[in-house]
Parts: sequence; structure tokens; C-alpha cells
Amino acid sequence: MPSNTPPIRIAIIGAGAVSDYHHVPGINIDPRCELVAVCDQSEALLEQRRSDWGIDYVTTDYNQICNDPDIDAVIIATPNFTHHDMSVAAANNGKHIMCEKPLGLNSEEVRRMRDAARDAGVVHMTAFTYRFAPSMRYMRHLAKSGELGELRHFRSQRFLDWPETSWAWRQYKKTAGAGDLFDMTIHRIDFAMDLMGPINKLCGAVAQFTPRDKTVDGQDCEPSDVDDWSALIGVFDNGSVGVWEGTTLAKGYHKDGFGHEWAEINGSEASAVYQLREPNRIWLGRTGSDLAPVEVPEEFLKPADSPRVVGEGDPATVFRYDLVWEFVSAIVEGRQAVPSFDHGLNSQIIADSVLESNENGAWINVASRLEPVD
Repeated sequence: MPSNTPPIRIAIIGAGAVSDYHHVPGINIDPRCELVAVCDQSEALLEQRRSDWGIDYVTTDYNQICNDPDIDAVIIATPNFTHHDMSVAAANNGKHIMCEKPLGLNSEEVRRMRDAARDAGVVHMTAFTYRFAPSMRYMRHLAKSGELGELRHFRSQRFLDWPETSWAWRQYKKTAGAGDLFDMTIHRIDFAMDLMGPINKLCGAVAQFTPRDKTVDGQDCEPSDVDDWSALIGVFDNGSVGVWEGTTLAKGYHKDGFGHEWAEINGSEASAVYQLREPNRIWLGRTGSDLAPVEVPEEFLKPADSPRVVGEGDPATVFRYDLVWEFVSAIVEGRQAVPSFDHGLNSQIIADSVLESNENGAWINVASRLEPVD
């Protein structure tokens, strides 16, 4: 980006932990962009962010952000039920958009979001964080280059040991859409299709084991009506198979809050394993040998032009800053971001189909439902 080119002016809608943890640090290290405004429903949080983030322009009205001609792009990190209206308003005002997952409460909402962004000609990006983990980037290379041979099996486990108290808006269908399935498993659906290709058919199940009818301080609240366990079996277009399981109730899997994440491919030549807690290392094994740790090669530790300094910060945290790098790169280079709203839509279609399968007790053919993506 030429030195005389003005920076991309980004506003954050949703000033909570995700923005503080992922997005603001990513903006702060990228000289091509700057944080110019923050929107949140909580005036107290906005006042806190004035100090935390060094920002003067704060508002509780997202339409003020969307209508402001001095803002180029927005990052939406608000409750799921708000994403649709905010995203459409941003697109209709020519703002580039990165939105947290799930993009909406169902695939119909997400399709409208995608269509609005596409028709407006803006960059649109789904914040599928784990695509940017160095070990995931290297595993994708191994899968796509043929190093693993014919891809046969994919499996994913995401186990968290979370308190059984209220999740607030996250525990109701009207505001979250679903529970573990939309919050956690949808990430694994996305990167599985990135590694293995589109899913052709699936069967799925969800379950709820705790009502979450108490707040952290012991007050009564409306019981949850979403899942806290989800699973699916899928068959990919290439004939390979996948198994996913996720839960927030896996006792003993706290691991400093990161929980247990395991994603694996078995190919005809080798197996490869990604683990969130070791994002700069992958586990590889061939026939007759055992899985063994291999350090991720330097070229996969970050995208070549990312402003991150390899070796600085917690490895399980800092790769998340590359979300902003990709978003800004797509804007500067005049291309579409990856993963885009198209990828978010396909993952939502799969997640919706899991709920349909659970309801009907049947396999669901999903191939004709998915959108073509690069």
C-alpha cells in the first residue's frame, strides 16, 4: 500500500471480548487501517473502550456508523440475531463487512446478507478464526498438495468445560439460533469443507443436558432451549467421510479456557492432526509409524505479508489477528475475502441441515443446497 494512500477506516460494532481479543489488536498492528469508531448498546462499555482503545467516536446507534461517509468498513461482533440487519445496512451504505459467525439465525437470513453485500460490490468476510492457525494452514497444504495421499477420513472434536450457568442471549433460539452447533461446531464445518471439499450428505444430532436456569450469581433466569452437544456424520463429494462432535460440558477439559480441539485427516499415505493449543505444531504419521510432532514450516506460520511478528505473543492467540489482515488485504487489493459470506452461508446450510436431520431422524442430501465457492 503506497505511503500516501489513506488508511482503511474501520468501525467496530460490538465492543465485547471478541473485539478486544481478536479485532482491535489486529487493527493496531496493521498500518493499512485504523480504528475510527465503536458502537455498542452498553454506554458503560463504550466509556471503558474510550480508554482501552483510545477512541473518541462512540455511539449506541449502528445506523449512525453505517450512514457515516467517513467510515470505509465495519466489523460486526454482536449477538447473532442482530447480524442480519446490521450487515444489510452496512452493505446498502457501501461499507465493507467482516461479521462474526454464525452470520445469522438460519441460512435464509445469511443468504440475504450475502446477496446484499454481493449486490453492493463490497468485500464481505466471515470471521472463521481457525482457518488462520498456522497448523491449519499447513494441514491444508498437506491435504491439497497430495502429501497425505487420497483423503479418506476427517474427524473433529471440540470439547469445552464451561460452567452450567446462564449463557445470556447465547442460550435461546430466538437470539442465538442454536447452541454448541452454531457457536463452535460451525467453525469445524467450515474448515472441514476447506480441507476436504463440499459435503454431499449428512446425518446429525443435537442434545441438551443442562437447563442453564441460573445466572452466575444464582438468580433464576429463563431456561435454555438450545443444544449443549452436537454431532454429525458427513460424506464429502470426493467420497471421503467426516465425523464431528462438540460439547461445552466435557468435565476436565478446561485447559486454561482453550479446551480440547482436535482435527484429523487420514489419507492413503499419511495422517495429520491439528490441535488448537499447539498452533505452531502438527502431528504426522505414516503406515507402520506413530504420529509424531512436526514444527510448522516457517512459510506457514503466518501469511507472507501479515504484520505479525512470529514468536511474539501467545501462539494460540496471535494468529487470530490475521483475520483483520485478510479483510484489509481484500479491500486494498480489490478482491473478495476468504472466507467470504459465501463460505459462511455454506456452513450455515450444513448446520441448518444438522437440525433438520435431528428433527426428522434421517440423512439429508445437501449437495444441491450449497453455493459454489472457490
